[in-house]
Amino acid sequence: MKKYCLIIVVLLLDCNQEKNNNNKSATVVKTEESKAETVDLIVYDYNTLEPLLNKKDGKVYVINFWATWCAPCVKELPYFETLNKEYQSKNVEVILVSLDFPKQYEKKLKPFIVNKNLKSRVVALNDVDSNTWIPKVNKDWSGAIPVTLIYKNDKRAFYEKSFNLEELKKEVNKFLN
Repeated sequence: MKKYCLIIVVLLLDCNQEKNNNNKSATVVKTEESKAETVDLIVYDYNTLEPLLNKKDGKVYVINFWATWCAPCVKELPYFETLNKEYQSKNVEVILVSLDFPKQYEKKLKPFIVNKNLKSRVVALNDVDSNTWIPKVNKDWSGAIPVTLIYKNDKRAFYEKSFNLEELKKEVNKFLN
């Protein structure tokens, strides 16, 4: 528990420095990582992210909260990428919500997206009021990552754990049947 609290404190302290930007809408940040690669990164606060967590369009959504500095998160990313590729035709959408620090978007997050060749939709969450938005995602969330939310319309499942590919597919399949 102390480790989780420390993660939250570090997140809050770092993000508080970035709070000077009071823009409450999603923003698109583009960067040229190489001559051939341009990364579009949409940055949300919680209010603009929340609609992605509550769609009712019959699609299965797999929302993973992660960060480049989180080793278990990085370890499981290939499983989400495989799921994204194999389940696209099954009306499943994978969205990777980065909790990386805003000052690291350019130097760490965007190069990571390019280097790992992430094909899933990647967005960043920049909202320092984690005490408010974490329980809105799920009342039982301690604030630790990785965390995955799987939902279809009103059916929801929340996982504060790491996945392997078989476990992830098993959980998603519960929403397909």
